[in-house]
Amino acid sequence: MRKAVLAAVAWLALPFAPCFADNASLAETLVKAEQGEAAAQVNLGWMYEDGDGVTRDYAEALKWYRKAAEQGNAAAQMNLGSMYHEGEGVPRDYAEAAKWTRKAAEQGFTGAQDNLGLMYNKGEGVTRDYAEAAKWFRKAAEQGDANAQSNLGAMYHEGKGMPRDYVQAYKWLSLAAAQDVEKAGSLLDSVERRMTPDQIAEAQKLAAAWKPTGN
Repeated sequence: MRKAVLAAVAWLALPFAPCFADNASLAETLVKAEQGEAAAQVNLGWMYEDGDGVTRDYAEALKWYRKAAEQGNAAAQMNLGSMYHEGEGVPRDYAEAAKWTRKAAEQGFTGAQDNLGLMYNKGEGVTRDYAEAAKWFRKAAEQGDANAQSNLGAMYHEGKGMPRDYVQAYKWLSLAAAQDVEKAGSLLDSVERRMTPDQIAEAQKLAAAWKPTGN
C-alpha cells in the first residue's frame, strides 16, 4: 500500500521525506507533536517508521499516526490504514485498514483513494466490488494521480466494473505512462494492438485534451 510523507511545513503523492538538519530540529518536532500538532505527529510517525534520525519502531510510528489521524489528518489516516494493511506495528487487519483509508479518501487524498480502489478490487476489508474500485480509482485519476490512472486504465482494459473500452483504457494508461508508471506503459502496448487506427487517434486526442480536476 502506498503511504503519504509529509514535510515539517507541509498521501500520497510521496513528495519527500521529512529532513532534519540537527537534533534541535528533531527535538522541536517532538515538542510540537506532544503538544498535539498533527503535522508534527505525522512527521514523527514517518521518522519512526522509516528509522530516520531515530531507531525504527513501527509501534511508535503507529502511535503518532493514530494521534494525528484521530484529529482528522488525511495523511495520517492513510498511513495508519497502510500499517494495518501491512501488519506493521499491529496485527494485520484489513477491515481497520479500510476504515482509515476511507477516511483519508473521503477527504480527497489521492493516494488513499487509489489504495481504497485496490482494496475494493481485491476484496480486502470490504466486499469485492469492481464498480466501487473503479469509482475510487477515477476520483484519484481525475486529480492527476498516476498510479490511479494506470489502475483505471487497467479496469477499462479488462472490463471490470464497467464495459470494456479500449479508447478509455488507452487514454488513462497513456497519461500514467507519461508520468513514468512502468506497468502502464507495458499494458498500453497490449491495448494498442487491439485498437484500430481511428480508435488510437481518438484516444490520443482525449489524452491530449485531459486536464486534472479538483477532488
